[in-house]
Amino acid sequence: MARYRSTPAETEGMPPGIPYIIGNEAAERFSYYGMRTILTVFMFRYLSLMSDTVLPGLSRAEAQEAYHTFSSWVYFFPIVGAILSDAFIGKYRIIILVSVLYCLGHLALALMGSGGLSAEQWMWTGLFLIALGSGGIKPCVSAHVGDQFGSHNRHLMEKVYQWFYFSINFGSTLSTLLTPWLLEWYGPHIAFGVPGVLMAIATLTFWLGRNEYIHVPPGGRAFLREVFSRDGLLTILRLGLIYLCIAVFWALFDQTSSAWVLQAEDMNLRWLGIDWLPAQIQVLNPVLVMVMIPLFQFVVYPAVNRVFQLTPLRKIGIGLFTMAVGFGLSAVAQGWIDGGARPSVAWQFLAYCIITAAEIMVSITGLEYSYAQAPKTMKSVIMAVWLLSVSLGNYVTAAVNHWIQVPGINAVAAQAIDLAPTPAGTAVTIVGRKARVSDTTRRDAWDQAQDAVAVREIRLAGHDGAFDTPDDAVLSFNRFGSLVAIATQEDTSLAAAKARIDAAFFASAQELPADDTGNEVIAASRDSAGRPIRYQRITRDRYRLVSDGPDATPLTPDDIVLAAGVVRADPTEAARLESKPLTWREQRLIKLKGDEGRREVEADRGAAPETRIDAATTVGGLVTLEGAAYYWFWTGCMLAAAVAFVPIAIFSSGRPHLQDEPEAG
Repeated sequence: MARYRSTPAETEGMPPGIPYIIGNEAAERFSYYGMRTILTVFMFRYLSLMSDTVLPGLSRAEAQEAYHTFSSWVYFFPIVGAILSDAFIGKYRIIILVSVLYCLGHLALALMGSGGLSAEQWMWTGLFLIALGSGGIKPCVSAHVGDQFGSHNRHLMEKVYQWFYFSINFGSTLSTLLTPWLLEWYGPHIAFGVPGVLMAIATLTFWLGRNEYIHVPPGGRAFLREVFSRDGLLTILRLGLIYLCIAVFWALFDQTSSAWVLQAEDMNLRWLGIDWLPAQIQVLNPVLVMVMIPLFQFVVYPAVNRVFQLTPLRKIGIGLFTMAVGFGLSAVAQGWIDGGARPSVAWQFLAYCIITAAEIMVSITGLEYSYAQAPKTMKSVIMAVWLLSVSLGNYVTAAVNHWIQVPGINAVAAQAIDLAPTPAGTAVTIVGRKARVSDTTRRDAWDQAQDAVAVREIRLAGHDGAFDTPDDAVLSFNRFGSLVAIATQEDTSLAAAKARIDAAFFASAQELPADDTGNEVIAASRDSAGRPIRYQRITRDRYRLVSDGPDATPLTPDDIVLAAGVVRADPTEAARLESKPLTWREQRLIKLKGDEGRREVEADRGAAPETRIDAATTVGGLVTLEGAAYYWFWTGCMLAAAVAFVPIAIFSSGRPHLQDEPEAG
C-alpha cells in the first residue's frame, strides 16, 4: 500500500476517487436492495415451492421474523469489518475481500433448490454470506468517503455524502422496480441472480479506482490506544446513547420491506393506471429520497435556518418525531383494512413521503455526524457503531415478531414429509410433539383415474399427550408430499359456524360481517366442550373461526383455527387474465400439485365459476399482536424514543476530527 497516497491533497476540488466510490455504491446497493425487496414475499409465497414437494409456507409473522433476523446480521457484522479495517487491514483491502463473499452469497441464492442442500439451507447460507459481505463493506465505504477529504475541501463533504446517499437510492430504485417483476415472471433463480451480477460489477468498479483513492493505513496500536483513550471511550458512550434512540427509528423504517409489503397485498394495488406488485411499492422510498435530497438541501434547510439553527442533532430529533407520524398513518390504513375496507395503495405513498423526510433528517445527517465525531483512527469503528443501531432495531423487530407468535404445526408438517417410509403405526417425536406415522397407498381424491400412490398420515397427540383421544390432530399428505388436510375434534362445530357466516355473507352484498355482527351470527355455535366459537374478520375477504381447544385458553398451541377466504368470481377480470400467461409461481404450482395446483391458480386469478368461500383448519399458529394494534404499538415506541432523545441531544457535546488535522499536543 506504500505506493498509494495516505493523506488528502491540499486542494479545494473534488477528490478523484469519489466517482469510483459512488459507482460502486450504486451497483452494490442495486444488488442488495434488489435481493432485499423480494425477500419477504419470497419467504412467504415462494420458498415452499423450491423443493420437489410443496412444503408448508411461512406465516406472515414468521416471514417478518426471518427478514429482520437477516437485517440484524447485515448491520451487526460491520463492527467486525470495522475493527479489521481500522486496526489491521485497512478499508480498501477489507472492502475487496468481503465483496468476494458478497458475490458468493448471491450465487447461493441463485442456486436455491439445487442438489446437496435444501432450499431453506441454500437460502440461509446465501443470506449469511451476504450479511457478512454487506456488513463488512458498510462502515468501510462510508468512512472511505470521508477519508478522501482534508481541511481544504471539507466544505464539499456534505455535498458528496448527499450524492453518496443519492447513489444508494438510484441503485435501489432500479432494482426495486426490476426484481419483483423478475420474480413474478422468471422465478427466484433469475430474480436473485441478476443482483449477483451487479455485485460483481460493483466489485470491479471499486478495484478500478484503487490508484485514485486516499488509502489511510490501519491504526494498529494507535487504534487500540485511541479506542481506549478518554476521548475514544467518551465518543463511543456519547454516540451510543444517541444511537439507542435511533435504533427505534430503524425498527420501524425497515418494516417497509416486510410489514408494509404484506399490508399492500390487502390494498387496492391499481394506482396511477398501473397494477403494482406489492413489493414494487418500496420503490417510492428511493425515488422520494432522490427528489427530497435537493429539496431539503436547497429549500427546507435554508428556510428553517432563517428561523433557528438546524444543528445535526436537531435534524435527527425532528426526524424521529416525523417517523412516528408516518408510521401512525400506516396504522390508520391498517385499521381500515381490519374494518373490511380495501384502501388504495396511494395511502402508502403518503406515508412514504413522511417517513422519507424522516429518513433524510436521521440517516444522512447521522452518517455525516458520525464520521465527523469519530477520532481519526476510529472512523470505520464509529461508522460500525452507527450501523449497530440499525442491527439493534431489526433485532428488536425480529424479537417482537417471534414473541407474538403462538407455535403452530407448520414446523411439524415440514419435518413430517421428510421422514423415511415407516411401518404403519410407527411412533416418532417431531419438533417435540408425539406423532404416529402411517404410510399407505390410495388414489388421489381429485383424480380417481390415477394409479394408487403412496400417501402419508401423521397423527399428533393432543393436549393430553395420548394417542387415539378426541384432541388428536391428523395431518394428511398427498402424492406430491403436500399437506392437504388437518382433521381435529372441532371440524364439525367449526364447519357449522362457517356455514352461518357464509350464509350471512351471501345474504348481504357479499360483504363479510364485522366482528360483533359475526359473533352474533354464530352465537349458537359451540365447540365440543360447549364453549363459544369466536369469529374475527381479518380483511375484506378473509376471516377466521377459533376454538380455544382442549386447554380452554385462547392464544395457545392448542387453539383450533378455521381460516377462510373469499374467492370472488369476476367475469371481467377473469376474461382479462385468461389471455395473461402463467407466472413462474403459477407454473410451479401446477407442476408440483397437478390439478389441485391448477384449481388454486384459477382461484387466485378470480376465474372461479362462482363466488365461494374456501377454508382450511390448523392448530395453533395465531399471533398475539396483529392488525392495526401491531402498527400502533410501533408508533408508540417511536414517539417514546423521540421524547427520550430530546434531553440526550441537549446535553450531548463533541468536536469534529478530520484526517489531516494536526495531532493534539
